[in-house]
Amino acid sequence: MSESLLTRPLNRSKAVMLLVVVALMWSSAGVLIKLIPWHPLAIAGARSAIAVIVFLLVVKKPKFTGSPSQIGAAVAYAVTVTTLVVATKMTTAANAVLLQYTAPIYVAFFSAWFLKERITRLDIITVVIVFGGMILFFLDELSLHNFVGNLYGVISGISFGAFAVLLRTQKDGSPLESVLLGNLLTSICSVFILLRQPAMEWTGWVALLALGVLQMGIPYILYCLAIKSVTALDAVLIPIIEPILNPVWVFLMLGEAPGPRALLGGVLVLCMVTMRCLLPLWQRKNSAGC
Repeated sequence: MSESLLTRPLNRSKAVMLLVVVALMWSSAGVLIKLIPWHPLAIAGARSAIAVIVFLLVVKKPKFTGSPSQIGAAVAYAVTVTTLVVATKMTTAANAVLLQYTAPIYVAFFSAWFLKERITRLDIITVVIVFGGMILFFLDELSLHNFVGNLYGVISGISFGAFAVLLRTQKDGSPLESVLLGNLLTSICSVFILLRQPAMEWTGWVALLALGVLQMGIPYILYCLAIKSVTALDAVLIPIIEPILNPVWVFLMLGEAPGPRALLGGVLVLCMVTMRCLLPLWQRKNSAGC
């Protein structure tokens, strides 16, 4: 991939298409993580180490500026990918990814503070309803293990929101380095726990390789290209396919399903976030037709 393609902004329609592809690739996380019999921190670290190799093959000469946005996005990324793996291991894959997709709540406010992107009345309604759906996840799971897993899912959502905003602040530069740094940070922090993991069968290694290359490395490169041409809120709203498909793959392959209250909360989150994504497009289409 040429340097010009990595740095040149796309038009919005191409950026949206890239985000859809990204969401499809991200959606494999739940089932792949469940197939690996390692500690979640070890999985997160090994996945990131593989992703580092993918990034270095694409970004021949990374430009590390050390700016607050670059470092902040890297830390937010490391927290996001690590807590999502922990959540996926401790609660259902559906709960983990749907709680991560409460990120629009935080992006709406982070964007207003840091990017001066306007918050609309629809954004506020979305935030309220998504927060209500999130509460249902915790009402559904009574065991401490699942409750803690849900908390990690919430943390993943907050950090994902911060990551999208901090990445968006680099729209005139190269946000790829933040993800590269985030993967380096994640892999370095998990070195000692990685060394204590048991041997795996070949299926586990295939799943781990797929996580690093197809679920993380390639899609995050595409995500960094797309975010230069969409708003921070769009960057977490458009990949809505992921929380729909992620638990579907897990259910079809492993038979795991969320509880009834969590399922209701997930429907509320997905419907409201989808409406927030599509309504402005419909309004613009009608305005253009007048």
